[in-house]
Formats: sequence, structure tokens, C-alpha cells
Amino acid sequence: MKSITAPIRSLSRKEQVSWLLAVVLVTALALLPMVVNVDVSYVGYYIFLTCLYLTIAQGWNLVGGYAGQISLGQNAFFGLGAYATAGMWVHGIGLYFFFDFAIMIVAGVIPALVAVVIGIPLLSRLRGDYFAFGTLGFSMIILVLFLKGGKLTGGAFGVRLDSSVFNGMLIYYWVSLTVAVLCTLAVYFIGRSRIGLALRAIREDEISAASHGINVLKYKVIAFAIGAAMAGVAGSIYAYYLFDVKPDDVFSMDWLFYPILIVVLGGTGSVFGPVVGAFIVSALFAYGDVYFAGYQTIIAGFLILIVMLFMPEGIYGLVLKAPRLWHRSPALADGSGGPADQA
Repeated sequence: MKSITAPIRSLSRKEQVSWLLAVVLVTALALLPMVVNVDVSYVGYYIFLTCLYLTIAQGWNLVGGYAGQISLGQNAFFGLGAYATAGMWVHGIGLYFFFDFAIMIVAGVIPALVAVVIGIPLLSRLRGDYFAFGTLGFSMIILVLFLKGGKLTGGAFGVRLDSSVFNGMLIYYWVSLTVAVLCTLAVYFIGRSRIGLALRAIREDEISAASHGINVLKYKVIAFAIGAAMAGVAGSIYAYYLFDVKPDDVFSMDWLFYPILIVVLGGTGSVFGPVVGAFIVSALFAYGDVYFAGYQTIIAGFLILIVMLFMPEGIYGLVLKAPRLWHRSPALADGSGGPADQA
């Protein structure tokens, strides 16, 4: 019994409470379809959208939050995942016809490979703002290539899929929730691994990290590729939902800026911060058209200003610092620092 509870007891109070809340949240979301008909209720779409944003945000968080490399190309990887899924679906590649997990894995691998190919030259030569603009340029090039791709990509009209297989939102709800949970767990365990330690060392001081034997380029590319894979899988799910994969939709800047807003709002470089940010941001844009149409962008701008001025570590970081909620502890709640990471 002690061996089972030892990992739990080794966590700080913050970690234990954070994980307890996370388990409660996932359990509640898993049981929600038993209470609410997600095929009819708008809540189903809201959770679906939240999980998509969270999946992309966790990928960007690994690159921007842990490694300190501001990437502006996540929308390109999202679109590549969507087009990879559409292409394989149209040509009958895969084990199943609808929501083929093998296709979804391939849709994540393809952006990851592209990230490695472009990441090696960009990350080896560019840093800071220059790397950010380099990835932004890459995303623009990808958009133009798919717009001008002719029969290969369908051009501006994209690829139209058979929508007759649509049978309600429930399957989208379960798949997106499962993928979001798996990506969040992946970021948590990566953060506590040697890779996570190396990424944080690079974020703090690349020269110092290199002097201590860390292969800076290797770990940067690893983070970049994993982030791209997560965005690609999210794009694959969206392609199954959209049934009409067009460049303007899947390469939209919304798939870049909303996840960044989620990470910044929730807490950069933390695991649970993006979870908090995802529910807030997706609620803002999912329900914005209903209650305050046309003002979502203004509200989002105010949120960014408030966070940057008063909560630089995000909402989750502010909660962690609340003295009435926590006892003093040197560890962070998501494994991003503390005795385990300092070892």
C-alpha cells in the first residue's frame, strides 16, 4: 500500500490539490454525456472546441513556455494535420473509414517531420523574435502553397469529404477530450523528465545550458516537433468535424493566436495553466456570438492587458501564489520546479 501511495505523498500540497481538481474535472466531463445530450446541447460543441484549443495550446506551451522559443507556425501544423487526414480519407487509406486513429497518428507524424526539417535550420540560426518571424513566414508559405496547389490540394476550394457519416457530436466529444487529456499528461511527464529539465535550462540561458553539456539544438527541435504533432492531431480531429477542408479555415490565424492567448492567460510554462485558459478563451469565442457579438476580440485584448500588467504568470500562477490557499512550498504545482526537477 505504501508503494502505491508513495508517488502521491512525494508531491507537494499544491501538486496534490491540482491533480485532485484535474481528476474531478476529467471525471465530470466524462460523465457529462450521461446528463446532457451533447448532440443537441451547445455544451457539446463548447467542450469539443475547448479540447481542440487545449491540445494545440499544450503543444505551443512546450515550445514557448518550457523551451522559451516563440513559435508562430502552429496554424500551419494544424492545417497540415487536417489536409493529411483529408487526403488519406479521400484515397481510402487507413484501417477504418471514420475517425481512424491510425490516420490521426499519421496526421501528427507528418507535421512533426516537417517541424524537424524546418526546425533544424531555423533553430540553429535564429533566436527570439527572429525565430518567431521565421515560423510565421513558414506558415504563410504553407498557406500559399495549398491555395495554389491545384488538383493536389483542391486550391481555394479545398477537399470535400463525405459528410453522410456524421452521426452527432458525441464521438467528437469523446475523441477530442481523450486527445486533450493525453496531450496534457504528455506535457506533464515531459516536464518532469530529462527533456523538461533541458528545455527549462535552455529557456533560462542557452549559453549556460550548452556549457553544461546540453545539446541545445536537439532539445529545441524535439520540443518543436512534439508541439507540431499535437497541433497536427488537433487538425485531424477538426477535418473529421469540418468535412470541407479549405486553406482559409484550417490555416486560419485563429488556430495560432487563440492557443497562445490560452497559454498566456492560464500560465506560461505550466501544465494546468493552459487548461484554465482553454475553458475561458473557448467560452469567450464559443458563446461570444450569442451574447456579445462583435466584441470578443475587444474583450480578449483587455484580458491580455490585464494578465500582462497584473498577472504575468497567468491565472493559474496567481492562484498558486495565494498565501491563504497554500502552505509555503518550494515546489511548483505542475512539476515545473522543485526537488524532483532540481535533482
